[in-house]
Amino acid sequence: MSWPNSGSTRKRILREPLCIAVMLALSPWNVEAQQLASRTSQTERGHKQFQQACGFCHGADATGARGPDLVRSPLVAHDVNGDLIGDVIRHGRPDQGMPAMEMTNEQIADIASYLHARIAESTASSRIPRSYPREKLLTGNIEAGKAYFNGAGGCANCHSPTGDLAGIGAKYSPVDLQARMLYPEGNHKSAIVTLASGEQVKGKVVHADDFVMAVHDAAGWYRSFRRDQVKVEVHDALEDHRKLLDKITPTQMHDLFAYVESLK
Repeated sequence: MSWPNSGSTRKRILREPLCIAVMLALSPWNVEAQQLASRTSQTERGHKQFQQACGFCHGADATGARGPDLVRSPLVAHDVNGDLIGDVIRHGRPDQGMPAMEMTNEQIADIASYLHARIAESTASSRIPRSYPREKLLTGNIEAGKAYFNGAGGCANCHSPTGDLAGIGAKYSPVDLQARMLYPEGNHKSAIVTLASGEQVKGKVVHADDFVMAVHDAAGWYRSFRRDQVKVEVHDALEDHRKLLDKITPTQMHDLFAYVESLK
């Protein structure tokens, strides 16, 4: 057997199988499958970790026992990759009988993945059809909702009916709008990072843990800092939503929703 005369041709022949393998490995379908498998594995680890450390109080399926139901917990619903769950696990809630527990970031991320999967399961099993009658949701008073929006609710401090909420009632179905109003999604955290020199860097939080803080600054640059070398102030725009869920009454909630839905 003889090789082709051209050295470049011989290299191409040897390289082609490797290129094909790399292309297959990086194909969108394969990457998506790998990501799904990784999430599934993380959720399974989180389930085992949760049963061992938390199931005694919160139930093996997280729906509550001696401790509260975590599937319906506002804190868990607003958690992003364990940022809120981790704080509760590490510091506990002594006043409510929950001890502090030492866990790694990976263990907390696994438990968070499991709890979010449980919420998704619960939501899917009780999902209201998109065709749910509008009048059954709109039981509140629009004027009372407007007064709450501009007054006791404090909504006007961050939102405007002629700004970010303009036309929102026509943008989403009543079911979706109510869900977004009560449980807004996405990363809404910003931070001010003060360096030892006194310089301040402000931007949207990209990553935060016990050791590193990273933000996208006003110019769009990715900036990361060691937590022990800077002072960090984090503002979470969703914090007011979490606090609102603890104090808003059913009547106020229905009135506020009726007002927000009327913004078309």
